[in-house]
Amino acid sequence: MRAFAITRYKGPLQEVQVPEPAVGERDVLVQVQAAGLNQLDEKIRTGEFRQILPYALPLVLGHDLAGTVLAVGAKVRGFAPGDAVYARPGKDRIGTFAQRIAVAEADLAPKPASITVEEAGSLPLVALTAWQALVERGNVGPGNKVLIHAGAGGVGSIAIQLAKHLGATVATTASAKNADFVRELGADVVIDYRSQDFEELLDGYDLVLDSVGGENLEKSLRVLRPGGKAIGISGPPDPAFAREAGLNPLLRVAIAVLSARIRRQARKLGVSYEFLFMHASGDQLRQITALVDGGELRPVVGRVFPFDQTPQALDALVHGGVRGKIVISIA
Repeated sequence: MRAFAITRYKGPLQEVQVPEPAVGERDVLVQVQAAGLNQLDEKIRTGEFRQILPYALPLVLGHDLAGTVLAVGAKVRGFAPGDAVYARPGKDRIGTFAQRIAVAEADLAPKPASITVEEAGSLPLVALTAWQALVERGNVGPGNKVLIHAGAGGVGSIAIQLAKHLGATVATTASAKNADFVRELGADVVIDYRSQDFEELLDGYDLVLDSVGGENLEKSLRVLRPGGKAIGISGPPDPAFAREAGLNPLLRVAIAVLSARIRRQARKLGVSYEFLFMHASGDQLRQITALVDGGELRPVVGRVFPFDQTPQALDALVHGGVRGKIVISIA
């Protein structure tokens, strides 16, 4: 079976032949027709997450898929061959840059009927990230003020729409050329990150979703109201994540040190910081499917590459400048 994998950290993504997936009794075998690319793929390729995601090499990358069910395990009851589905496989079972993949039934959901397979393949990781930040952790509702950084990106373009659906007032950062685009998605306040300082313009926000990290995250703490929350998806990881991930004691200490400064700054300001590493969930994807088919969320696909050009697609992701998601189409 054809797939694209890394054989060493910081090495190129290259085509390999891999065995057919093993299908457990609660697994669903899916013919992958589209797979979204995410910043997480590049962070894994470069070894940035090596300590918290210690994958064996060679490793097939890819965290999003849309496709068709080929076969199901003996205890699967919710899917049948021929079903159109999409998923973000569990973190221990990634590898959607391949022709076929076995996915746990609990991580799978019916594909939204109103969109293309490429659009569906763009959604799972970013939509689940937005849902878990805004709904699961942020409890965003009417009257809340939410700042979403990088509004034209994969996560940001979905998070803006979801926050508006939840009734929030939404501010976002974007380049001047993307200002009208993020307004169309629902942003109420648009800040040009190249010429404006969001810290000087915003105040009293309930929640910040930060995908940039570093100084941007530190400044984000200062636009929150007392009791507000900043959720970071680029790091640094925090002790709660280390516990939930079951990391060894030495790594837990290292992670506590890494995030000590930002957590200390948050406490002084009377706000909180949480690191979010999203998790797979077929149940949440079903709710996202309903929002997509109800017209509340629309996927944003900036470019589609054929399967043969998966390495070039990853290069395009790294170089940036694409609105929404990059997707590979697998004939």
